[in-house]
Parts: sequence; structure tokens; C-alpha cells
Amino acid sequence: MSVVSLLGVNVLNNPAKFTDKYEFEITFECLEPLQKDLEWKLTYVGSAQSDHYDQELDSLLVGPIPVGINKFVFEADPPDTKRIPIDELLGVTVILLTCAYDGREFVRVGYYVNNEYESEELVNDPPAKPVFEKIRRNILAEKPRVTRFAIKWDSEASAPPEFPPDQPEADLVADEEEYGAEELAEEEDELVEEGAVNGGESAEKDARMDGVEGAEGEQGVEEDELSDEGSVDIEGESEDELLEEEDEMVEGEGGGEGDGMDVDEPEPAAGAVHKQGDAMVH
Repeated sequence: MSVVSLLGVNVLNNPAKFTDKYEFEITFECLEPLQKDLEWKLTYVGSAQSDHYDQELDSLLVGPIPVGINKFVFEADPPDTKRIPIDELLGVTVILLTCAYDGREFVRVGYYVNNEYESEELVNDPPAKPVFEKIRRNILAEKPRVTRFAIKWDSEASAPPEFPPDQPEADLVADEEEYGAEELAEEEDELVEEGAVNGGESAEKDARMDGVEGAEGEQGVEEDELSDEGSVDIEGESEDELLEEEDEMVEGEGGGEGDGMDVDEPEPAAGAVHKQGDAMVH
């Protein structure tokens, strides 16, 4: 069982301009005192063809962590446009919100992001030289892909039988209050019925979101997607269904705040540094 459970992530500014900061309100629960801080990172996937274009937008340490429910706001700068291939600037890409303890990633939340021009005229006839101030990003906040990893915490007793685990199916039961747990059982049944896998560029994006190509070859022990509409895990969709979903993003249907569990905690002040109880964001 994980010592730290992600309870919710709300995207605070969505949709927004491409050049605006990213803002996430993150809620998590800690079950035991921790000796070290949690490290949160936000990564922008600049290309589905190579991780060479990945950009770490920001990272921060949160600690010491008090036992109980904690909430803070994570802000990150927009990506450096010079490091993004010009032919992959517009359209659908992925951002990855991850958290690690003592250098070991234990949760990854992936979101699809659609970048397009604000005006219909520029959409139909995009300029040869991008006008970044007129590009709008839209995060598909209602459908995050959540992947959890079994790691060793402070005690040997918390270490998984094999580290990193080799069998993603070894523990597919999430805690009831964990982010995305309610949809997991339904999605597993739908995946069994469909039995389809997607390929090409979309498969590359899915692999990055699920952590298949994560650091040190780690593999997630739990993979699930949170959706109010009960949609299935993208990895089990057909290619046509995936293209339909990306078309919906282009039409601007991915706006709004991400789904998270409401908790009776004081609202955090805006900013990258926030104190919740004894937990400090560095």
C-alpha cells in the first residue's frame, strides 16, 4: 500500500494562452511520517517521435509532510517554444505531472493538451511563422491518465517484492479514495470486451502517459483514467475512437477544471509556495 495517495488534481487556468503559466491545485494524503520531501515535476512532451524534445517545465520539493490530507498549488512556466519542432507546435500533445520520493517516481498523471489558434481565420490559414501570443492551449482535464508505481518508502517492509516491479498486473486494485480509482473496475471490463490496441503516434503518447518509457524502465502497477463520462482507458481503444477523441479536443470540448475529491481544507493562496499544516513547498 502506498504511503502517499493522490486524491485530486484541479487545473486552475484552463483553457489559457500558450504562453501562460500552468497552475494545478494538488490534494494528497500521507499515512505515515516521511523522512524526506516529495518532489513534484511537470514535463511537456514536445514530440511524440522522440523524448529529446521533452521539457521539464518546473519542479519543487514539498515537505516536511504532516500525516493527513494536504493541499498546495503548483505553478510551472510554459514551454520554451524554441525547443519544440515547428511542425508539432499545433495539435495534440501531452503533459506529465509526476511525484517522486527519494528519487523514486510513485505516481504519474498524464493529460492530453490541444494547441490551436484562437481565431478561425488563423486556424484555417496558419502563418508560416507561428504567432505564439494567439495560440490557445486546452488541457483535457476531465480525462487524466493516472499510473501508480510500487516503490520502497522509508522502511524495508514497504518495499515491493521486486523493485522496480516487472508485472503491471500484480496489483490493479486502487484504494477507494485514490485519484481515478472509481473508474478502474469498469474500464478493465470494457478493455477485456474490446481487446483492441492503437498504434503509431497515439500509441507513443499513451506509452509516455503510462510510464512505459519512464526513468530506469519502471512500469506502473496501476493504470487508470478518470472520466465523468465513463470513457475507457485510451490504451484499449481502437485507433478510430482515439482519433474521434482528439477531434473533440480540437473543437474545444476539453476545458474546465480537472476532477478531484473535495476536502475540508483551507483554500491555498495562489503562488508556487504554499504552507499546509507543517508541509512546506520549496
